Amino acid sequence: MSTSKPKAPVLAGLDIGSTKVSFVIGTVNPEGKIEVAGVGTAPNTGIRQGVVVNIEATTDSIRKAKEEAELMSGYTVSEVWVGVAGSHISSFDSKGMVAIKNREVTASEIDRVIEAAKAVAVPTDRSVLHVLPREFKVDGQDGITDPIGMSGIRLEANVHIVTGGQSAINNTVKCVEKAGLKIAGLVLSQLASATAVMSNDEKNLGVCVVDMGGGACNALYFVNGSVAHSSVIPVGGQHFTHDVAVGLRTPQFAAEELKKKHGCAMASMVNENETVEVEGVGGRKSRVIPRKDLADVIEARAEETLNLIANDIRMSGLMPMLGGGIVLTGGASNLDGLIEMGEFIFDIPVRRGAPREIGGLTDVVKSGEFSAAVGLLQYALGQRKDLLQTHQQQQEVNIGESLDGITKKIKEFFGQIF
Repeated sequence: MSTSKPKAPVLAGLDIGSTKVSFVIGTVNPEGKIEVAGVGTAPNTGIRQGVVVNIEATTDSIRKAKEEAELMSGYTVSEVWVGVAGSHISSFDSKGMVAIKNREVTASEIDRVIEAAKAVAVPTDRSVLHVLPREFKVDGQDGITDPIGMSGIRLEANVHIVTGGQSAINNTVKCVEKAGLKIAGLVLSQLASATAVMSNDEKNLGVCVVDMGGGACNALYFVNGSVAHSSVIPVGGQHFTHDVAVGLRTPQFAAEELKKKHGCAMASMVNENETVEVEGVGGRKSRVIPRKDLADVIEARAEETLNLIANDIRMSGLMPMLGGGIVLTGGASNLDGLIEMGEFIFDIPVRRGAPREIGGLTDVVKSGEFSAAVGLLQYALGQRKDLLQTHQQQQEVNIGESLDGITKKIKEFFGQIF
């Protein structure tokens, strides 16, 4: 047996989006941070607003993205953490209460109180994705985030339960399994994105993270450090592209390029004499137009999208609690001028979010479009932390024992000779 260091655990995250599939492979370094080792992406046509509409296409995209990430990282992965999103997600609050044995709160009490809070009638066509504790109360004392070790008679928990449509989840699972992968866990996509882009200060101040994807914007609200509400706004990057395609009479793929390279959400930020070349449809000649025309088309859609988000925040009733403002992430948030327009529309601070506190290939995943995939790794690490630590301790114990055993045997052997 070699006495080499235990191999770092390998984690994989899979974000299945409406425009593309992202597959990220990472390892955990000794400091307990994620090191990104490989990234793979593949365009995807089999998803509409987070729901699978074509199993074959989605399976193919997952397979391609996985192979690319495995090639880059040199690891092969068999199980993966998968993000789930879409209009079928709904979430609500629930309460649970248990009596405390021996007058002191232990981990088993927390499990019991969360079980009690989970005991709500969830319709048969929905499945529970997360049970997120919001706060605990011990004998009526509220605002406790970690009650372990406290004395009392009665423990209550407020939890936020996130559920998803059973059939939509089943189809996602089917695609992942057809691509030859086991599912380590299903995670709400916007929860993963939030894990990647947010600091604890923002969480505690209250913040709304909006993951702007190709098909929809997924929002998640944090109040006092825990999830309070989630919602979906069915407008995304594809709508911008479609507007450009129709408004400037150009094919979809050319519109996508234009939007990414020259797009701007505020026409007033564009220089008057800049021009862009627009490809024609059906073999017509390409033509040159002012960049301002492109910005005008995008501005209208950007304003509408941000107003829908602002309206969602108002409807949630959590506006006064968002001291940390709004964090926009996801691929569609990379549009120039979007943040400036956001400041104008939301009236509370806005910033762009990209994955933070990661090592490895940071330059590859340092943009918002990878926040969900990288967040899945960080979420997985949070779930598996205890597992990974015991894994490393066990390895060390084994090595130590075996060495002692060998020396003992040698001693005995020599004892027999002499």
